[in-house]
Amino acid sequence: MSMMSEFKDFAMKGNVVDMAVGIVIGGAFGKIVSSFVADVLMPPIGLLLGNVDFSDLAVTLQAASEGADAVLLKYGVFIQTVVDFIIIAFAIFMVVKAMNSLKKKEEAAPSAPPAPSKEEVLLTEIRDALRSK
Repeated sequence: MSMMSEFKDFAMKGNVVDMAVGIVIGGAFGKIVSSFVADVLMPPIGLLLGNVDFSDLAVTLQAASEGADAVLLKYGVFIQTVVDFIIIAFAIFMVVKAMNSLKKKEEAAPSAPPAPSKEEVLLTEIRDALRSK
C-alpha cells in the first residue's frame, strides 16, 4: 500500500473529518468570543470601574529609553484572555452537558420487546386450544 493511499484512508476516516470540522468551528467560535469580550463585555465593565480600558492595564517594569521600548507586564490583556477562556469553557460545558443528556435519554428509553416469532405464536395458539378442551 502506498503512502498516499494510506494517508487518504487516514484522512477520510469519519473521526478525523469530524475533528477537523470541530477545530475549524472552534477557532471561529474563539474569535467570536474574543471579540465579544474585548468589544462588548469589557468596555461597560471598564466604564463601571472608572473608564478603565483593560487592554491598557499594565505595570511598567522598565521605562522606555533611547532605542528601546518600555518593558510592560500587561495584566489587563491577561484578564481579557481569562474572561475569554471562562466564556468558551462554559459554552463547551453546556454543549457537552446537552449531548450527555441526549445520550442518557436514548439509553433510558427502553426498546419495545421484539414481536414473538411465528413458531411462538403457533405454539401459543395450540396451548390455548388444548386448554379450552
